[in-house]
Amino acid sequence: MKTLKVALIGAGLRGQAYTDFMTDERFQVVAVAEPIEERREYIRKLHNVPKEMCFDTWERITELPKCADLAIVSTMDRMHYEPAMQLIEKKYDLLLEKPIAPTWEECMNIAKAAKENQVKILVCHVLRYTPFFGKLKEMIDQGAIGRVMSVHHSECVGNRHQSHSFVRGNWGNEEESSFMLLQKSCHDMDIIQWLVGEKCVRAQSFGSLTYFVPENAPEGAPEYCIEGCPKAEECYYNAVKLYLEDEKNLWFREAAAKVKEPTNEQIKEVLKSTQYGKCVFKCNNDVVDHQVVNLEFEGGAVASFNMCAFNEGGRFIRIMGTDGELSGDMKSKTIDYYNFRTGEHELIDTEKIENSGKVMEGHGGGDLGIVNVLYQYLTEGYEGDLLSEIEISAQNHMIAFAAERSRLENRVVDLAEFGV
Repeated sequence: MKTLKVALIGAGLRGQAYTDFMTDERFQVVAVAEPIEERREYIRKLHNVPKEMCFDTWERITELPKCADLAIVSTMDRMHYEPAMQLIEKKYDLLLEKPIAPTWEECMNIAKAAKENQVKILVCHVLRYTPFFGKLKEMIDQGAIGRVMSVHHSECVGNRHQSHSFVRGNWGNEEESSFMLLQKSCHDMDIIQWLVGEKCVRAQSFGSLTYFVPENAPEGAPEYCIEGCPKAEECYYNAVKLYLEDEKNLWFREAAAKVKEPTNEQIKEVLKSTQYGKCVFKCNNDVVDHQVVNLEFEGGAVASFNMCAFNEGGRFIRIMGTDGELSGDMKSKTIDYYNFRTGEHELIDTEKIENSGKVMEGHGGGDLGIVNVLYQYLTEGYEGDLLSEIEISAQNHMIAFAAERSRLENRVVDLAEFGV
């Protein structure tokens, strides 16, 4: 069995999510670049990376002769482009975190460079690699519902997730990351196009930032929740409750403190001095908290997408075809298949699908799924239909760019404006 050598650029939660599944004989992590020492040390110890191959900047790796077969780029959104382009030039194959880049020109440049340098790039549209969405795609391609005519798809971000990641966190400000539909929902633009199986030609969108704004702050609310707020007990977003008192919520705590299993003392310092401790109505966020998108495809199929913060969280989809209907809830991992010919329903539990993977956490099994497919893609050859290769991913990113242009300019936008 061939062992792929891996260089990790960015050892935050996403970089760790992929490399945590790379501890068997298929992979060997040989280098890591990460500015936060605790995260860098986590990778070094887990994978026995030599100290001399642990760096605080990605440039230190690209300055070296090619040291691995594969590089994972999982830096912040606005730090994808430069390392990706330099790694492509050095002929690294890439696992590239989504979004590809924050501008449509950069997305297309990366796709073009990959083709010119004959390197393989998988973009981390991990939803494709879940048993849930994989089964939907399989049934559609097998003709279970005939020709797809309409898709209704909802991404329920979750009110607490929105507050953590898209208000207080790294993705709340567009200038520091990218706009909401690109950073959070390019997953969903990709999934919709993949399931429909046709080229998207037009997009329309509406949405705004309405709730997480200064005018909704309670009267007398301080800048930081830990300073004492008159509405502390009834506020859903009280940072003291979310980060300090809820010690089981390691996702929030580790993201805020930027260390594994932080202590309460570390969390207290975070709540006193960073945005994770600020009143949720007094942050520097500007990305939307709800948005709808309408799409038209070249064969006449249409789709509607709803991204909203005000819910518990999860993804729900309904796909309507000429011979039947598929509806599903990603959280429950079940699909309801209604067959026009028989007039009967069949309930499919995707957790029971053979080879669905032992680990269903991490985007419903998608994090493990993409790592498994990545190995096949780069070694044995992969003949399935899950691949989120750079060319199709870049084209599907243009759906998000077109929809955002529609939202900002209040008009229907043709994808042709983006060269698609």
